[in-house]
Amino acid sequence: MFSIIQAAGWPIWPLIACSILSLAIIIERFISLKTAKVAPPRLLDEVLSVTKTSVPGPDVVSQLEKNSALGEVLASGLRAVNSDPHCSEDDLRATMEGAGRLVAQRLENYLTALGTIASAAPLLGLFGTVVGMIEIFGSQAPGSTGGGNPAQLAHGISIALYNTAFGLVVAIPSLIFWRYFRGRVDAYLLTLELSSEHLVRHLKSLRK
Repeated sequence: MFSIIQAAGWPIWPLIACSILSLAIIIERFISLKTAKVAPPRLLDEVLSVTKTSVPGPDVVSQLEKNSALGEVLASGLRAVNSDPHCSEDDLRATMEGAGRLVAQRLENYLTALGTIASAAPLLGLFGTVVGMIEIFGSQAPGSTGGGNPAQLAHGISIALYNTAFGLVVAIPSLIFWRYFRGRVDAYLLTLELSSEHLVRHLKSLRK
């Protein structure tokens, strides 16, 4: 591996940095976007069951808030009703939407960086290719000290090809995981939105 890095020359170092950063983001997002941490499947049913007759007290709401991202959004609605039992349906929705936007921002953490790496890695590989081509033509230029030197020609070709390949190796997985996480976040946000609407209707019927 080290011999490949040596053959690729200095332009490969930004690509190595991008690959390390991309791997770190992918691992972090896999951990952070677990279903149990974002939207546990049975949480809404449990909340509806607990609030069947009345809105639970602050202690229960605080526990719900710490449960998951979905719990945080649902807890914001219950806390709004606790603080103002006569709050309007629009105010309740606005409170939960505000909590939902904060949660959405957290769910989308680092996705922009991952998408940027997916877009920039091929360009960095192309940059390395250009550097390699410059070395190739520089070594073959009339009057150059290394004119016709096969070793220098081979070095230039190595820089060009290794950087192109490594740029694609970094970009392709980054793009795949960016699209995967983007789809996963969108699905979670839809679940949060539908669950919030369900709770709003439930609380509205509870106060009648």
